[in-house]
Amino acid sequence: MRIIAHVDMDAFFASVEERDRPRLAGRPLVVGADPKDGKGRGVVSTANYKARAYGIHSAQPIATAWRLAEKARRDGLPPAVFLDVDMRRYGAASREIMKMLRAHAPHVEEASVDEAYLDLSSAGSYGRAEEEARAIKEEIRTKERLTASVGIGPNKLVAKIASDRQKPDGLTVVRPDDVLGFLAPLPLRTIPGIGPKTEAALAARGMRTVADARRITEPELYAQFGAWGIDLYAKLRGAYDTPLVVEGEAKSIGEQETFAEDTRDPVMLQEALMRLADGVHAHCAARGFASFRSVTVTVRFADFTTRTRGATLSAPTADRDVLRFEALRLFMPFLDHRENPGRRAIRLLGVRVEKLQ
Repeated sequence: MRIIAHVDMDAFFASVEERDRPRLAGRPLVVGADPKDGKGRGVVSTANYKARAYGIHSAQPIATAWRLAEKARRDGLPPAVFLDVDMRRYGAASREIMKMLRAHAPHVEEASVDEAYLDLSSAGSYGRAEEEARAIKEEIRTKERLTASVGIGPNKLVAKIASDRQKPDGLTVVRPDDVLGFLAPLPLRTIPGIGPKTEAALAARGMRTVADARRITEPELYAQFGAWGIDLYAKLRGAYDTPLVVEGEAKSIGEQETFAEDTRDPVMLQEALMRLADGVHAHCAARGFASFRSVTVTVRFADFTTRTRGATLSAPTADRDVLRFEALRLFMPFLDHRENPGRRAIRLLGVRVEKLQ
């Protein structure tokens, strides 16, 4: 019996800020670029749940977040506090949390600085796996004064969706026999990889929930979306099973972000790229790697065409600024005719480092 848990820290960056600055506790917090009184051109990295009640969310233009915060203030709600990103402190917290997780499971895949997959199959049952998850949550709360949401399922896909069902501080268990029913009523955007374009294409066929989309046959999905349609067919049924990449097997560390809307905005894209590079850098430190020697950038366009460009450095490094520079250098051609002559909008960016030491 395979039992996978997904541990996802709640509003991680903002939660660390609240923990370390008690005067901010209970206030709406937005971590990201400088809003510059509504003229800033960066994006939100994380917003806590009080700020999310104002409509603010990650990857949103910081100017939009500022306007929403100002509207809430005028309506008599508490004003939001805007903070710069501090990856040094977030990385330190991440390292401690990942140490805890490795003590609870024989195999742990650190998916990003604030989330990880654990193989809890050795628990022997979903009931015992749930007990283990509660112990993990309590240890994180006690030692780091932070909360995590956990999803448990038969594979990574189901576990990840489950971890988001009862945030913050939630625990959702989905047993194998319950997978189809658990996914059926969920909006299509719940499925990883379904963005606005795919959602619109399926909505045009009257499909709005996972159950609706299951009426489309595998050949039809392939005809409409290519090879990704085959993956989508499996995901809609919770049958998309991928292995955990555990620490001893790590050959690369990367992060990627699918945008809420396809975009050609160079400032937003560059801000996202820097955020991803910083996350990868913090993740490397959390995993105990001393250096990397190659950098790869992934770009997926609105039509799902995916391109990767990489570079090998002259010497190993752990310098965040080097990673930022190389990622930006590799990405810039995608903003003009060199890699994007048709000026296609971009739906996903990714940054990855390899040749780890």
